[in-house]
Amino acid sequence: MDEELKEKILEIGEVIKGLPASVQEKAFEMLLSHELVGAPGRKGKEAEVTAKDQNGPEIGNGGGADAAVQSRGGEDLAQQDLHLKAKKFLEKQSLSLDDLNELFYKEGDAIKPLFEDLKTIKASESQIRLALLSALRNAIQNGEFEFSGEEVRQQCQLRKTYDATNFKANFRNNKRLFDKFENYERDKPTIRLSEEGREALAKLIKELR
Repeated sequence: MDEELKEKILEIGEVIKGLPASVQEKAFEMLLSHELVGAPGRKGKEAEVTAKDQNGPEIGNGGGADAAVQSRGGEDLAQQDLHLKAKKFLEKQSLSLDDLNELFYKEGDAIKPLFEDLKTIKASESQIRLALLSALRNAIQNGEFEFSGEEVRQQCQLRKTYDATNFKANFRNNKRLFDKFENYERDKPTIRLSEEGREALAKLIKELR
């Protein structure tokens, strides 16, 4: 491992110290994966080996989602892992379990994200896409298509797509996607998807798969 990469790993460690313990591991994996993909001179075999050493996805090995799941020590979602409401959502939107396994994997009782590229360069659109995917992960586990705005804020910060000035406005400007939503309040962060929001989620799943 070269000295520059060691420094980056230490920097990432410092960044995630201030986050809740429950998200530190996921945040480390995401930031390290971003660094391995984006850093010049680290692609190909070196990036692949380093990613394996860090228990992250095998960047550049061509293995796709299955290889990424295996390298993280997880496994594919199975039908029994899905809440009944999530199953009905898939059926209604002509989606399958395979589509979900392109986006998430299971590690113990936890459902974790596989997706890295949100296929947008707009901060506002990244925020909404992260919100929809957070609602999907929640629905897989308990059937509720809802998310925490504060968790979305953290994800935007980790991905460096956080627009503090327009964070609340981005939700408000897309309120049609959310059930009975008018304004975002930090002390009431839970937001539920509307029927239009679920349709937008289905389109996003198809785009990202």
